Amino acid sequence: MNQVKRRSRKLGWRFVVLAVVTVFLFTAVVRNVWVDVYYIPSESMEPLLLTGDRVLVSRTDFATAPIQRGDVVVFDGRGSFTPLDSGHGELMDAAIGTGQWLGMVPNNNIYVKRVLGVAGDTVKCCSEAGLLEVNGVPITESYLYPGDAPSALKFEVTVPQGKLWLMGDHRDVSLDSRSLLGMPGGGLISTSKVIGRPWATVWPLGRIHVLERDAVRAP
Repeated sequence: MNQVKRRSRKLGWRFVVLAVVTVFLFTAVVRNVWVDVYYIPSESMEPLLLTGDRVLVSRTDFATAPIQRGDVVVFDGRGSFTPLDSGHGELMDAAIGTGQWLGMVPNNNIYVKRVLGVAGDTVKCCSEAGLLEVNGVPITESYLYPGDAPSALKFEVTVPQGKLWLMGDHRDVSLDSRSLLGMPGGGLISTSKVIGRPWATVWPLGRIHVLERDAVRAP
């Protein structure tokens, strides 16, 4: 009788372990292929995204439709916005990476910005009226944080193939392509670094809503 109970307990624990591993693997596949979750750590994309928002990011949107000017993208900033080498060592990097994947540690290598220039575009600040110009045409940016100017920094850049010019909506506090002018790469981000498009906020509860692509694109 005791042997039967021990066998039953072992089978029970094996089932639990198998179930946990299965869920973990399924979640890993979903997050790496279709939809991932990211934490918004700063004010740089206000008012569209607020600090503390958790957003679902579609990894497949740009596989079927190219990145366009005005799109909001999530991207890996290593090698551009942050150094490739963290200086922590491989073991610490692995531990930090696991914590980031589990959502327990903020991921300081992942950024969310708006595309203001795609390949072939010339982006300039600013026109006589103080507006951002794309290919010589001033644009009205209705998504800007109230009271912010399009840019306090004057610049002009032409975007080469495979690159993007990215800026935050809260321009006064945003670390974006402008911050990297004069650095290697000139503030341009490779399209290969784009992870996907944020399509919904899922936390906090009062902020749950879908971010339609057409609704957030620049006019």
